Amino acid sequence: MIKNIIFDFGDVFIDLDKEGLRHSLQSLGIKEWNSELNTLNESFEKGRCSEEFFLSEIQKHSSNKNLEEIKSSWCTILGDFPLHRLEFLEQLVTKNYRLFLLSNTDAIHIAHFQKKVGSDFYNRFYNCFEKVYFSFEMGLRKPQTEIYTQVLSENNLISSETLFVDDKKENTDAAEDLGIQVWTLKVGEEDVIELFDKVKF
Repeated sequence: MIKNIIFDFGDVFIDLDKEGLRHSLQSLGIKEWNSELNTLNESFEKGRCSEEFFLSEIQKHSSNKNLEEIKSSWCTILGDFPLHRLEFLEQLVTKNYRLFLLSNTDAIHIAHFQKKVGSDFYNRFYNCFEKVYFSFEMGLRKPQTEIYTQVLSENNLISSETLFVDDKKENTDAAEDLGIQVWTLKVGEEDVIELFDKVKF
């Protein structure tokens, strides 16, 4: 029986505009997201470098754009957060499940999200969860085993009684290896509000 649900954030609740980000980065002069930039991003998502360092490193790959332009482009990936998903989550709270948020993200994106949706909306969202876990605050990143075990141990969660919802198979595979039940949400084909149709409770 599922008693606890751990949710991913991007492409589960908030839509991610990856194509928009790609075009925005191209406008900065960054033609492709290479392995060096990917390593930089992963480091930033683990909180291992500052915002200024992250942006200045991207700047080295751009066509003389300033840091604010780069920061603005970086945030174009954050799309809409449909109200029906928040309302579904709030209904879920009333069903007495223990709810948690576990996201690979960075300080820039979270600050932009809060500014974009406003304090009322993001407070409603965060208040649905017993605890919110962001990778940049944890120093860990999915699919590292330690990120899941930390959430389980800190909250005394039993793996078999816990469901993890994420859109990336490598993340759900890592959770499943620990005995956690999973739903790998298919972006564009499924919506988190279909939870009870997709998962056996």
